[in-house]
Amino acid sequence: MAGFFSRARGDSPFKRILIHLLLIFACLVAIYPVLRVLTVSLRPGGSVFSMDLSMIPADATLENYTQILFQSDFWNWLKNSLIVSLSTALVSLILAAPAGYAFSRFKFVGKQPGLVFLLVTQLFPATMLLLPLYIMLIKLSLINTFLGLVFCYMSISLPFSIWILKGYFDTIPIDLEEAAWIDGSTPMGAFFRVILPLSTPALSITALFSFMTAWSEYIIARIVLQNQGLFTWPLGTVTLQGAYYTNWGPFSAAALLISIPVVVLFMATSRYLVSGLTLGAVKG
Repeated sequence: MAGFFSRARGDSPFKRILIHLLLIFACLVAIYPVLRVLTVSLRPGGSVFSMDLSMIPADATLENYTQILFQSDFWNWLKNSLIVSLSTALVSLILAAPAGYAFSRFKFVGKQPGLVFLLVTQLFPATMLLLPLYIMLIKLSLINTFLGLVFCYMSISLPFSIWILKGYFDTIPIDLEEAAWIDGSTPMGAFFRVILPLSTPALSITALFSFMTAWSEYIIARIVLQNQGLFTWPLGTVTLQGAYYTNWGPFSAAALLISIPVVVLFMATSRYLVSGLTLGAVKG
């Protein structure tokens, strides 16, 4: 990025200023909705519409946050969401890493059709899978369980995860594994000691994608989970909505509070995001 704005490129000052202005505008467009949600969460009574356009209302209050944190099941929703999301990310990594490695390194019957099949599954929306998934969960007695929900989310995130890891494994020279074999390592040992440590960026972006797949999903969770004690945060926040009235103040406060774990996760993995998304795309 520094090279893009360097004087060696011969860019005029006007061009650099224009680029910066466009980037600032894009940031404002992205941030503005979040700021409006913050404004609503600080208003007493939770009114959405107001003649006051200031970001921090004159009568700002933390009453909505207090209501969410201490007068609702917010902490239970957060705990359930973390259990489901972290489990989905962990199981997806455990299954996608060896599958991606097999597609990358080995030749076997059905390899290319298998890759195409995994890609085709991403062309259909998750809602189309609801009926077969629901029937499977009934047969397995997994309705109204976290395990059943994780199973559904894993079926959505796993094909993409395998493709990402397969592409990244393609960029790792096989010479490194052969050197490990010469030193006495088994193929499985080379995978765990050589390949996986070098694949941290791809593993990070895969885990993040799987986590986000489960974190903010509503429709599948609404079908699978029926006990309010098991509700994840998307289901829990809907309980703030009545038949004729929505308490927008606590609703907005919950939306902002629930975004904190995601922001922390993005900050922790930010240095891996670009490399994890791009390095796996140079070979296929």
